[in-house]
Amino acid sequence: MSAGVNRQRMQALVSAERDSYIARHPESARLAAQAGQHLLFGVPMHWMNDWSTPFPLTVREASGARFRDADGHEYVDFCLGDTGAMFGHAPQPVAQAIARQATRGYTAMLPSEDAGPVAAELAGRFGLPCWQFALSASDANRFVLRWLRAATGRSKVLVFNGCYHGTVDDVFVDLVDGVPTQRDSLLGQVHTLTDHTVVVEFNDLPALEAALQQGDIACVLAEPVMTNIGMVLPQPGYWEAAQQLIKHYGALLVIDETHTISSGPGGYARAHGMMPDALVIGKPIGGGIPCAAYGFTEELARRVEHAKRSAPHGHSGIGTTLSANMFAMAAMRANLEQVMTEQAYRQMFALAAQLAQGLRDVIARHGLPWCVTQIGARTEFQFTVQPPRNGAEAHDVMDAELEQAIHLYLLNRGLLITPFHNMLLVCPDTTGDDVARLLSAFDGFLADTIQKQIC
Repeated sequence: MSAGVNRQRMQALVSAERDSYIARHPESARLAAQAGQHLLFGVPMHWMNDWSTPFPLTVREASGARFRDADGHEYVDFCLGDTGAMFGHAPQPVAQAIARQATRGYTAMLPSEDAGPVAAELAGRFGLPCWQFALSASDANRFVLRWLRAATGRSKVLVFNGCYHGTVDDVFVDLVDGVPTQRDSLLGQVHTLTDHTVVVEFNDLPALEAALQQGDIACVLAEPVMTNIGMVLPQPGYWEAAQQLIKHYGALLVIDETHTISSGPGGYARAHGMMPDALVIGKPIGGGIPCAAYGFTEELARRVEHAKRSAPHGHSGIGTTLSANMFAMAAMRANLEQVMTEQAYRQMFALAAQLAQGLRDVIARHGLPWCVTQIGARTEFQFTVQPPRNGAEAHDVMDAELEQAIHLYLLNRGLLITPFHNMLLVCPDTTGDDVARLLSAFDGFLADTIQKQIC
């Protein structure tokens, strides 16, 4: 027994919840069996099996803060595509832009009329003047690393232990007992990543400086708040000091705002006065349409252009044929101009604060040693009294069995949260009643599973 939960009681509850799920989802079961005939692992992407359900839940339609499954059940969605649908499913301005573009062509390997306005909007929001595009934040991060290595003549990238930047090879290095170690779970990797990737703990300024002192770090690639191992906040003054160190030792700072865009229209960096050399933003900016963008300062843009123009003729290794396609540009323009508004953020922040405080109240009422963190529209609860200070601490308090039990319990009550940890998002269409319903179900789970004084 740990984290204040009675494991035996929880396991019995999970068994009953699995039976309930199976009984309530015959059509999803049929579709899963059918898909298993031709889909590897039975799903379009293998990680779609990482949910807590006995078989995948098939979605029929999604709109706003809700979706409906193949069996007709409706859910309030606090996962929102793990930020991909952060502003709600199928926002009307994006849907209208997509419908218009659908009759005007999808891709032509040429700029569309939307390209300039989208870049201008990004420049205004994020404070970086020069932009390029990709199909995912993974690609954008990959391209930025290539550009910056070329621009600086340095080979190494520094990341933080437990970080997440998509499927970029360079980031799959962890600290294991203090030793940089290539992640065992990484499939098909044939090059030794630790030759060119340096990893330190988040919030550890001496470790960051020691790494930068070597003089071979092209850039530090970081989320301003770690999010995918559970939220890890920067300690007061950390980023101010870290930025000075990075600049002093001639490295560059790349901020990945793909998740922390929940902090405001210009992301966490703009909201907190950070000044990165480059910035990556992914899935939320197109309303869920595959797209991403990355921006540079004027000075870095000139260095990048020089590197390209000085290189031999041929493929740069940067860009894909469908990057910046007309379809994605239309979606991005509509989403940036009409959906990702200051008013939408104000509404989301207020509701997320209500959710975060509600979670704290429920946790306190049950006497559990857990904490809750909120960053704008993003809220997370973790199984520890104090918020983790780095990736190692965040990893150590994760409890996959408990997470899966909570997620399944909520799902069976029409509430979806992110499957990989305990993150919840609110969107402009989320209501106070939705939050109250989530808190009531969460309270119910704890009432059924917390450790009693008499066993």
